[in-house]
Amino acid sequence: MAIFRWICLLWLAPMMVSAQAAPPQALELGSKFAATDSLKCDADANDDARECAADLAWAPGAFEVELQAAAPGCGDWLVRFPSARPIGNSINDLVSMEWYAARDEQGAIRPARAVVVVHESGRQMTAGRIIARGFNSHGLHAFLIHLPGYGARRDEKLTDIERGLDSMQQAIADVRRARDAVAALPAVDSSMVGVQGTSLGGFVTATVAGLDHGYDRVFILLAGGNLEEVVFNGAKDAAKFRQKLSEAGVTEEQIKELARKVEPLRLAHRIDPESTWLYSGKFDDVVPPSCSFALAKAAKLPAGHHVEMPADHYSGVIYLPKVVKQFAEQMGTPQN
Repeated sequence: MAIFRWICLLWLAPMMVSAQAAPPQALELGSKFAATDSLKCDADANDDARECAADLAWAPGAFEVELQAAAPGCGDWLVRFPSARPIGNSINDLVSMEWYAARDEQGAIRPARAVVVVHESGRQMTAGRIIARGFNSHGLHAFLIHLPGYGARRDEKLTDIERGLDSMQQAIADVRRARDAVAALPAVDSSMVGVQGTSLGGFVTATVAGLDHGYDRVFILLAGGNLEEVVFNGAKDAAKFRQKLSEAGVTEEQIKELARKVEPLRLAHRIDPESTWLYSGKFDDVVPPSCSFALAKAAKLPAGHHVEMPADHYSGVIYLPKVVKQFAEQMGTPQN
């Protein structure tokens, strides 16, 4: 009987190897891939954290990822998938990500680790694109996700207020689901998927990191905690947003409640400190340094995981090449 089993095994082995070596599904316009949410919000002894996580979570399920044509200069593909928390607007509720694909020396798309990049509040997402291209230059697949109301998701019928704080719950869900959308793509090494967020995107990323440990690496730039403090007292971009809210008749109490729903500090103790890095500006007047230090303290980031740059919210752009290189090194990718 033992000999018979060995004969069967030897006969099946070539078929098993052949199945394992089957070529991945082709990457072409209209390609579709099956994905499944891996969201898993662990129980929390803290009542407030438990309430926050429950309000931000959704029922995990299966969804579809599709490749569409990218706009000129905006990556190789536009990746689309449905929002985990739709608001009833068909344009806004179809998430979009610009895919800057890792390539080999011959120019062919190759297997590599990936980073989801969450952009700043600027309508053109300039810093986000610079960062995505930077990650890509270090051998990674980079995916610039468009937050609600941005890029391919922008519907001019929606007001600025509808694109504001109230949309951040959807943004958090979309960024978390993006991890599973990216992992479903055949060229992505899903053993290491990171997320990086800047300014507005940094606040979203910080809350995503506290929701669960879906991402293997978390990089937060020019952001922190105490979102309410930023909205009420931050300068420049924060001040402009504050003015728009006031002109629309949004009260201070309403702003406080909207900010509370997505406040990173409510979940910061759930962040994995060993896989999280925070870079802040010493002279930042949009996101006060106290907000960044509050997040670092609440998340118990170890030495070297909170780096304070000698810059304000905008001059920090000169450090982007160095910062992105350091982030890429934490992804374990070889440098070019």
